[in-house]
Amino acid sequence: MAGRRLRWLVLLGAWFAMAVPAAEIDTAKSRIGFSLKTRWGQALEGRFPRWQGEIVPVSELRRQVRLRLPTDGVEILGHPQYSKITRGKGFFDADRHPHVEFVSDPYTDELLREGGLLAGALTIRGVRRREVFTIEPATCDRPTIDCDVVASGVVYRSDFAMDRWAFALSDRVVFSLHIRARPAPTP
Repeated sequence: MAGRRLRWLVLLGAWFAMAVPAAEIDTAKSRIGFSLKTRWGQALEGRFPRWQGEIVPVSELRRQVRLRLPTDGVEILGHPQYSKITRGKGFFDADRHPHVEFVSDPYTDELLREGGLLAGALTIRGVRRREVFTIEPATCDRPTIDCDVVASGVVYRSDFAMDRWAFALSDRVVFSLHIRARPAPTP
């Protein structure tokens, strides 16, 4: 009897995950960027001007965010030479590794409302590592729809084999995300 109930719950969860469509992240209203410093103390702000993302239901109460950021368009604002460096072999190596990807662990809507830690798998330059991002408490009742979900996380370049420019750029990179999603269509 218990085995039958368990199978039923697994099937129900799988059906729900397939029945509820993924929410597409609204890239026009969202932004993903990063900051780092030069060894001389200059602050550099970077951004991914184009990217893709979705929020996928994995059960009735849990979702997962998936982001794919092309590295060939990454920009360091106001510094074309640094933009070229970050796309090059010593940083993102866009020719060989065209995307940065993040797949979060499943989370509940409560995390988006109250804030907290969101872990997941971050892949840069073919190196996949567990990283943790801090979600700020929401400023509205329907985060991603009525207000941004704001997250940040510290990543170390050396953890992802990006240590070629160590004499000029600090190891510490702070990612910042402001995410909005399009409301799911009503049936």
